Amino acid sequence: MKILLYSLNYSPELTGIGKYSGEMASWLAKSGHDVRVIAAPPYYPNWQVSEGYRSWAYQYQLFDGVKVWRCPIFVPKKLTGLKRILHLASFALSSIPVLVRQLFWRPNVIICVEPPFFCAPFGIVFSRLVGAKSLLHIQDFEIDAAIKLGLMPSFLPQKLIYFTELKILRRFDAVSSISRSMLKKLDGVGVHNSRHVFFPNWSNLTQVSYDVKAGQQFRELCGVHASDYLILYSGNMGEKQGLELVVEAASEMSDMPAVKFLLCGDGVSRERIEKLAESKNLDNISFLPLQPVEIFNKLLNSADVHLVVQKAGAADLVMPSKLTNIIATGGYSVVTAEASTELGVLLAENEFLGSRVEPDNLAEFVSTLRALSISQNPIEHVKIRDFAKNNFELDIVMSQFEKDLQNLVDSKKERPDTSGESL
Repeated sequence: MKILLYSLNYSPELTGIGKYSGEMASWLAKSGHDVRVIAAPPYYPNWQVSEGYRSWAYQYQLFDGVKVWRCPIFVPKKLTGLKRILHLASFALSSIPVLVRQLFWRPNVIICVEPPFFCAPFGIVFSRLVGAKSLLHIQDFEIDAAIKLGLMPSFLPQKLIYFTELKILRRFDAVSSISRSMLKKLDGVGVHNSRHVFFPNWSNLTQVSYDVKAGQQFRELCGVHASDYLILYSGNMGEKQGLELVVEAASEMSDMPAVKFLLCGDGVSRERIEKLAESKNLDNISFLPLQPVEIFNKLLNSADVHLVVQKAGAADLVMPSKLTNIIATGGYSVVTAEASTELGVLLAENEFLGSRVEPDNLAEFVSTLRALSISQNPIEHVKIRDFAKNNFELDIVMSQFEKDLQNLVDSKKERPDTSGESL
């Protein structure tokens, strides 16, 4: 197949959507498909364009066997609702000339990744012009999350935003997402399940594994004693996560000197979270920047328990990508999620993977962490790792997606008739 991937974030970003878009494109290219990518220069999660790239210029590179066009983008130093819109719109507009260039290549399918939803209309128009099939891959329900978390500028009419979103969603030949509950949400707004594709995030089990010795090495580098109980949060430090909860928990558990908290990563909220910790004069919490790939496995293996935290209302809009890597290293997690969400159901059905607590519930969160830190029950690391092998292994997930993509390209179905739809 000739596949065009239209994704704001892309490798060499080490976390989030860029990581998965990069691994997806590389896997498809290595499997013999002709893959091209339109993306922005890497900037996430520290919101600063990486060395060797430019935010204001077009760049072309051959990256891991994939032809990649980088398009100019506005990267604000301080995020606001309006600046976030300008950030996303700048890439959508600057990518148009590169998208037009691909008209002469005539791909079989275009995959648009959300976020950003700004690019979706251009992807649909492009697919119509070249006769390609179109697939929207939803990593986050960007618009819903932004509105519910108060990140959308108040002057924008919500009804019009939702109306436009639904109209665009219904014009893709297929829509994929990373969880069953997110696909169910699509069904509820009129995207028929015949156009659904289940495409979960994965773990690259060649890069992450259960390795006690590696974890001990990382502890030694960080000055964490072997007898300390280490609680780790690793990933994006944004508004969705609500990491204030972790700082408050560290404060509540300061009476347990052997319990240490480590927050590793970058994001728009990191500076604020660090200042909050400093204001409480806590000596049981520390911060590290995002770790390079060669250190990542050691980092994950260093923890006694992992944190997957989100604010209330966010857990059914996004499926945290960090969880698959935690499970791949045999790690046990404390997850903040409502019982009815995808995460809640996952842990209810597989209790050996972790403990669920209600979002923003400090008392329950602290109580769970205290109990785990003094528990004599061993964590089933091997069983957790085997769960990852059977459910999240890269080749298994990508092989199924490759089949779904080929079926979409080979499909002779007419595009959905949306002329009579109503909202």
